[in-house]
Amino acid sequence: MSDVTAVEQLVSKYNALRQEIKKVIVGQDEVVEQVLLSIFSGGHALLIGVPGLAKTLLVNTVAEALGLNFKRIQFTPDLMPSDILGSEILDHNREFKFLKGPIFANIILADEINRTPPKTQAALLEAMQERSVTIAGNNYKLDLPYFVLATQNPIEQEGTYPLPEAQLDRFMFAVNLDYPSFSEEVEIVKTTTSGEQAQVNALFTAQEMVDFQNLIRRIPVAENVVEYAVTLVNKTRPKSRMATDIVKKYIDWGASPRASQNLILGAKANAALNGKFSPDIEDVRKVAIGILRHRLIKNYKAEAEGLTIEEIVASLY
Repeated sequence: MSDVTAVEQLVSKYNALRQEIKKVIVGQDEVVEQVLLSIFSGGHALLIGVPGLAKTLLVNTVAEALGLNFKRIQFTPDLMPSDILGSEILDHNREFKFLKGPIFANIILADEINRTPPKTQAALLEAMQERSVTIAGNNYKLDLPYFVLATQNPIEQEGTYPLPEAQLDRFMFAVNLDYPSFSEEVEIVKTTTSGEQAQVNALFTAQEMVDFQNLIRRIPVAENVVEYAVTLVNKTRPKSRMATDIVKKYIDWGASPRASQNLILGAKANAALNGKFSPDIEDVRKVAIGILRHRLIKNYKAEAEGLTIEEIVASLY
């Protein structure tokens, strides 16, 4: 099958996937789009919002519709790294045997990831980056495709531990969830209090997902689009000669080269899912806020003046 035919097939299956998710999730179109962009790009996503906005339900529904092996980890203050990764035990033959933890699945829902201390948060780092884990000196490969979809409560809430910058950088997208509109909330209340439950159909296999991810990586990108993405990231660094006055005034730390890589991957995925065979600058802009949102650190001036990261990123286009 040619790549052109494969892109057309991807668009068809993506549209069907959106319809399956809409059976359960009311509204939140942009949130769903960014989560799916992250998955098709082979990245991880961080969903940020107060409790009750259906973050967990969204991840559950996406996993069901993709037909992938799914595990949920509820992060709590007493969770230990071995509770996530697994541990070695002595079996009845007095030999060490490895019991796999919940991290061994295609889709991991890391629920309320900032409710657990940094030591346990860091247990996810190797899995997210290398798609493998090392326990007692032994390296175990994780099955592909592999995604971590984490939910996080706003860090101003009681009993939360901010994620370290190194771990935040591993998430391709940070997606903010807001309250639904009045009409959406009416629809949510109707559908969730009626006793009827929508049936979500699985549309993909694990191998299909891997094939589509490889297809997206093969999509060609024009030189000027790559340079635009790298320039955009350089503009976020206060000490760069490309930095804008707003960045120099309000940003302490800018984005890493991983952001440039993710901008191009995200632009490729956005192009492919919309039936295009090569991304343009508009595709880069479409994914920029979700990819840069968690990678810029504001200073006290930005906090004092109520300037948001989204406003700063939008000023760089």
